[in-house]
Amino acid sequence: MDFCSGFRLTQTPGKHQAGKTALRALVLSMAVAFVTGTALAATPPARVVSGNGASGSFLAGVVANTARDMSAAAEYFREALKADPRNAGLLDQAFLAELVDGNHEEAFRLAERAIRHDKSNALAHVALGVRALKAKQYDRARASFDRAGGSAREADLTIGLLRAWAQAGAGDVAGALQGIDRFKENELRGYREFFGGLIADLGKRPVEAETRLANAYKTENGIMRVTDAYARILSRRGKIAEAKEIVTQWRTRNTSQPYLDRQFQALDKGEALPPLVGSVTEGAAEVFYGLGAVGAASRDPMTAVIYLQLARLLSPKDEVIAITLGEFFEQLRQNERAAETYQMVPASSPLANRAAIGRATSLERLEKTDEAIIVLRTLLAAHPEDLEAADTLGAILRVKKRWVESIEVYDAAIKSVAKLEQRHWPLLFGRAIGYERSKQWAKAEPDFLAALDLLPPKPRSPREAAERAQVMNYLAYSWVDMHMNIDKSFEMLRQAVAMAPGDGAVVDSLGWAYFRLGRYEDAVRELERAVLLKAGDPTINDHLGDAYWRVGRQREARFKWSQTLTLNPEPEDLEKITRKLETGLADGPAANAAPPKPNGG
Repeated sequence: MDFCSGFRLTQTPGKHQAGKTALRALVLSMAVAFVTGTALAATPPARVVSGNGASGSFLAGVVANTARDMSAAAEYFREALKADPRNAGLLDQAFLAELVDGNHEEAFRLAERAIRHDKSNALAHVALGVRALKAKQYDRARASFDRAGGSAREADLTIGLLRAWAQAGAGDVAGALQGIDRFKENELRGYREFFGGLIADLGKRPVEAETRLANAYKTENGIMRVTDAYARILSRRGKIAEAKEIVTQWRTRNTSQPYLDRQFQALDKGEALPPLVGSVTEGAAEVFYGLGAVGAASRDPMTAVIYLQLARLLSPKDEVIAITLGEFFEQLRQNERAAETYQMVPASSPLANRAAIGRATSLERLEKTDEAIIVLRTLLAAHPEDLEAADTLGAILRVKKRWVESIEVYDAAIKSVAKLEQRHWPLLFGRAIGYERSKQWAKAEPDFLAALDLLPPKPRSPREAAERAQVMNYLAYSWVDMHMNIDKSFEMLRQAVAMAPGDGAVVDSLGWAYFRLGRYEDAVRELERAVLLKAGDPTINDHLGDAYWRVGRQREARFKWSQTLTLNPEPEDLEKITRKLETGLADGPAANAAPPKPNGG
């Protein structure tokens, strides 16, 4: 069970595997077909003479989908289906494309056609059930979910939950709860009690709602949605202090997550909270939102987007759903869609800052740097305490080599912190990079060392190990490049490689340190390993070319330099690499000593 907040929480996915339901398996199989362009049970689309025809539109849809351009894919598959309307495979492709793109009216129309062709198409029945729920046609919705398998003895959990919400909407709360209680397996307890509690709450059964949500909380007290729902029912049962305590505990464990801030403030004033779910459609949206979270855990963004689009259709004002959907659009590199989705979060929301940061990140990836900077500067003007916004702005300015501006942003953020803690290390690290790149080493070195001091010397997790390796990599590389603290640098780089053995940029730093000290055979050994880890990095390939040259492997050196030119090196490096190809590597220091990668590559 993983009803996380949609904020890339550091918590691990729930231990239960119940989310891997038959419906999810069906959607996943269709999504695989969608991604690869091989429709389920598809026959090759018939060719037509005029226009692109079915084949041309189908291939264009495959290309668009490979590029994760969901809108274009939906349009092309739609056109292909028009040209070859009897092709069942194209129908499946078009149906799935419309769901992914959020074109639900068209998806519902295609679902009706799909069912006429294949009455066992569970996903199509679910889609029509969602349409009926949205229209408050609860009996019709229940019938659709029954056809999808919701009334079977071994019913799919997801469809069973949706069927229960339809029953509750029709007034049969007791039947809805009995339906949920069919899922008796211990690993399903969290789902059963959470959704049973929500239905009981909506059905005006507060005692039962509290009992069920208390059980869900005992099972999954780290999950934000469970904590939120339980706190809400406690507050309306007159247990304000208890509600405040569990919200406080969650906020303490998730200090950077703002979602429960509004609830905490209301409880602090002694106010009762409304239910988490205020309607049947919002309850069904919670089911799809949960599936979207499972999609995140299983690295399946396309399938997750389908669920989250359905969740957003049913609960368009839910800010957590919007944030989560925006994050999946980012994963799919649909940055324009991501920016649009983040912008839907209202300024009054406790998630507004997070949405603005996500929007700025998406705009930067669209090469709309000026717009991204405006969004972040506006946010910081209103909320100078938002350190994540400051770090994001500083990073964008660094990428654009606007070193002085980045230093100013980090400086203001650091000065706003009363006491620096471990979580503040990126601010010192970012400022240090700005100082180093603007040739202010006397200021850079203390910041690197201070960032390192904030990180545990013995990392407790892979993430902490990667963070410490990142700082050590940059600091030690810089020392070696300036022929400072050589012994300490090598020890630090060896530790960094031990902590992040799979990071090609860190291994490159150790190899380049050997090169700078004239230990060319050692340099070749480490740089060859770095290239294997990160074959497309121009700096690492350039470094390996230099090392090859020094050990007398000139032909391989020229090959590596030539390859580097195809890997989009920095503009200032192009002339140096071209000159090496023409005349070889000059004696003395290497002609091109790029700075270390501050982000681990």
